Amino acid sequence: MAEEDANWRIWLAAAQAGDRRAYGALLAAALPWLRARARGRWPTATLSDIEDIVQETLLALHRSLALYQPPRPVAPFLFGIMKLRGAEVRRQRHRHAARETILDDVPVTSQALRTNPDQDAAVDQAAMQAAIGRLSPRDQEILDMLKLRELSLLEAAAVSGLSVTALKVGTFRAIRRLRRAMGVEDVE
Repeated sequence: MAEEDANWRIWLAAAQAGDRRAYGALLAAALPWLRARARGRWPTATLSDIEDIVQETLLALHRSLALYQPPRPVAPFLFGIMKLRGAEVRRQRHRHAARETILDDVPVTSQALRTNPDQDAAVDQAAMQAAIGRLSPRDQEILDMLKLRELSLLEAAAVSGLSVTALKVGTFRAIRRLRRAMGVEDVE
């Protein structure tokens, strides 16, 4: 990792002190370096995966700016961040690949791509109403005020006598119970 520009240490130390120009210079110089390292580390990755890895690395660099120790080289610091963020991006891609459908080979005129805006609307609405009916009266009231009538938290607090915090927590819990009542798994 001897390809590091001698200015990187100066720029990163200045960026830690709040110098935006130095930070911009570091990012401009490190960007091609990061792309090349990502392509070298993950040669089978797509260009969009490489770009995602680089962008995630830059975001992580921004969040962990204070962790850099100025006399040390910058390249290993950046490469370490890139290895961790890149592995996470690749894991996410692998997990989501099983649920994704590639549409590149499907003609635009295919019936498989046709959508119907009313499709399943009546069934979904009936299922939603039945699930809401199985909730407690408090959950029903909270969902009615905040989700159906779209009152603000302050308006709902005035109507219900609950605090804004209680409404936020109640909404979160009511939605979780509604999802359970509808047979939808919670997304963690």
